[in-house]
Amino acid sequence: MTADTTATTAPAPAARPAQLIAAVALTVAEGTALVAWGGYIIVAALVESTRNQGLAEYGGAVILLMGLLPLLAARALLRLQRWGRTPAVLTHSLCLPVAYYMWQSSGPMPALGALVGLAGLAGLVVLLNPKVTKALYQQVD
Repeated sequence: MTADTTATTAPAPAARPAQLIAAVALTVAEGTALVAWGGYIIVAALVESTRNQGLAEYGGAVILLMGLLPLLAARALLRLQRWGRTPAVLTHSLCLPVAYYMWQSSGPMPALGALVGLAGLAGLVVLLNPKVTKALYQQVD
């Protein structure tokens, strides 16, 4: 009484192209920067006396929550979930007007604005790369 034991192999996990890993790294960096900036604003509003302390704390909380979206999107991209690409592209797109207004400032802000702009452009390029599209939108049979 022998059973026919054929080894069933599970489908190989989809390969993550280097462009996707780069996009995830940039998205995590931007999300972490937003979370850190929001946390800084909240702590600064609690420690220092401001004219409108409630508004400063609220603004910090909003920025902190805005930073969580790219972090969740990066996690989804690592899991090859399609929905993660949209908030990541949105985050990288929002870097461009922020970089423009930083560029118009004085002091060290133009240099930081250039870095923010380059990060936004690089994130858009790698996220909209055909290899990333293929990895995220491949058909599962």
